[in-house]
Amino acid sequence: MAKAGLSVLSVLGLSATIMLTGCFGPPAPSPSTSSAAPSTTTAPTPSATASPSAAPTSTAATTAPATTAAAPGTTAAAPPSSAPASPTATQEPSPTGLPEQVGPLTIYYVAVDDNGVSGPKIGCGDSLVATTTGPVRFTDQVGPSVGTLLANKSRDVGMSGLINALYQSNLTYVAGELDGSTITIWLTGQFMLGGVCDIPRAKAQLEYTAMAASGATSAQVFVNGRPIDEVLSLK
Repeated sequence: MAKAGLSVLSVLGLSATIMLTGCFGPPAPSPSTSSAAPSTTTAPTPSATASPSAAPTSTAATTAPATTAAAPGTTAAAPPSSAPASPTATQEPSPTGLPEQVGPLTIYYVAVDDNGVSGPKIGCGDSLVATTTGPVRFTDQVGPSVGTLLANKSRDVGMSGLINALYQSNLTYVAGELDGSTITIWLTGQFMLGGVCDIPRAKAQLEYTAMAASGATSAQVFVNGRPIDEVLSLK
């Protein structure tokens, strides 16, 4: 009976050993979980490699300066259009005026009651007499001649017996233009005359001085944009 008891215990021990062996069997799948971990770690690896590849795409965005490079191209196109304009502008002023000269100026004054003996006869029985200045440097002789006449603020012209009807007037020469045989001059300012006879005297002095300077045979005078006859009619 004792042997039978031992055999029963032996059987129970063996079965317990088998059961324990079965209990330790499941830990085997743990390596599978550890092997799954590498699979999860390898998943980020493509993403990590993808991020460097994404970086070049961000650098490719720097190709936007190509648009900025195109902007200079548009500015460079502007000079050709402006370049033709400059030669035409330089050719416009090319006909500059007359060459510079040195010579006397001819200025007309009045011989009162001379009745045309000493020069062209004008109103009130007077005459116009040409006088000359010393050598003057000029290109356009009209401006200096009329300017010299207007700048004289003396009534008597030296000891010549001639008078200047414009000596009290405040007039300034602005411009002159020769059209064929007619010289036109423009003045600004005001007349200050000594009487009715000074009206034809002042007009004749201006007209004849301008004609002598330009070589014209007739003259027109405008004062403040109005014809001289209209301005002097108010005197």
